[in-house]
Amino acid sequence: MSGTFQMVTDTATLCLYDLAALKHRVEDTSDWWSIPEDELTEVNAGHCLFLNMGADGVYEVEWSLEEDAEVGSGPDYVAEREKVYHLQVPSGYVFLGAAEDVSGGELEPDETCEGVLLQLKPGNYACIISREVSRITIVMKPSMRGNNSLNELIRI
Repeated sequence: MSGTFQMVTDTATLCLYDLAALKHRVEDTSDWWSIPEDELTEVNAGHCLFLNMGADGVYEVEWSLEEDAEVGSGPDYVAEREKVYHLQVPSGYVFLGAAEDVSGGELEPDETCEGVLLQLKPGNYACIISREVSRITIVMKPSMRGNNSLNELIRI
């Protein structure tokens, strides 16, 4: 399963998460994730990935799911320009799109948001992220690991 879409962001950030993993944020303010400690807490828990791109604009996002290639719990081998982050997918209903559409302010993303709503098998995923100018590539693979241990926010 794979696809490509274009998105416009005025928060310079792309997000990827299972809607059930951030259900506890729906009643929070719509910009809860702009508080670095809150963003990092959710990313490290594996509830969401916020990918800060450094600039607003139009981005082409290419995503793919490789269900047959499970990533182990040890270090993941990836090319030098790629980064691996882990994500928990409890319900399988996953949003990939502009961070301004993340759950909060009593709203959740739907078909009117820029981005895609994916149906994945519940479980943990390793998300291999790479970027070339305005093209973002995300490869998702089943993983034993579902959390991160970052000290800083994700910048791609």
